[in-house]
Amino acid sequence: MQWLEVNIRTDSAGIALLCEELTQAGFDSFIIDDYEDFHNFLEEAPDYWDYIDDALEAQMQGRSQVRLYLDAVSAQAQLSALRALLAQLPKKHPHCVFGELTIQLETLPDEDWAHSWQREYRPLPVGEKLLIVPQWLHLDDTQGRLPLYLDMGLAFGTGRDATTKLCLEALEAQIRGGERVLDLGSGSGILSLSALLLGCSFALGVDIDPAAARVSMQNAQHNHLDASFRAVTADILSDTSCVMGEYDIICANIAADTLIALAPLAAQFLRTGGSFLCSGILAGREDEVAAALQSAGLILRAHKRLEQWHCLCAEK
Repeated sequence: MQWLEVNIRTDSAGIALLCEELTQAGFDSFIIDDYEDFHNFLEEAPDYWDYIDDALEAQMQGRSQVRLYLDAVSAQAQLSALRALLAQLPKKHPHCVFGELTIQLETLPDEDWAHSWQREYRPLPVGEKLLIVPQWLHLDDTQGRLPLYLDMGLAFGTGRDATTKLCLEALEAQIRGGERVLDLGSGSGILSLSALLLGCSFALGVDIDPAAARVSMQNAQHNHLDASFRAVTADILSDTSCVMGEYDIICANIAADTLIALAPLAAQFLRTGGSFLCSGILAGREDEVAAALQSAGLILRAHKRLEQWHCLCAEK
């Protein structure tokens, strides 16, 4: 099989919103190359410079892009939809800087596709305690942080996007030890597995994409967390049969419209005193999500912002 690598050139300021639009349009498997993230990593985490070479730094200079991988045989319809989406973005979001929004295409043999996206991932410190590490790397020294080894695959959730960072930091602030966690839209399992590393006793990851359950279970096994983790494929808005009892923490890193719909379910499955952590909220939508949380009987306890994204923490 041959794959078509689709590189969408953009600006770092618009990359998160571009990814949000891609996800809503059904392009939910992509890789993010954000120069600002890479630059901040060099500035803020010098202890890990041994894992970055000078050639890679020069290659990343000023470059932000999103990479999609499509089946080369059946890609034409998806490419047409993608070009239409990109053409409308500046009109739909006139205050956001998207940069070029040009597309570059490259055909890759199957074996090249399987490894090409791994080259630029490096250990990423998040919050005060966590270190997100690509599974194919080995670290002798984690600088006192808790390493979570992830095979990102093509599932969303690598820790490098602002929304996941916000949710991980909110999790760290909430966890005292022994909590049960429900992770809605679990992707790679990064939130669930981080919660277990931080001291939670059980985590259930739910995602509508069957690939997410497979990838997240593999990640759990690699980190020896599979005894405390379960992953299921379900649309929680139409089928709650997979939810087991009450939870101390429910987290969801999903688009605002889905968070609004999830608010009553979160209130239903949270224990009294439990927390609902909502991330993935684009600036301008935070008040709508806050109103939905309050309508569901939840009390807003915290509100953080990073770049164009918001994270809300509500309590039952």
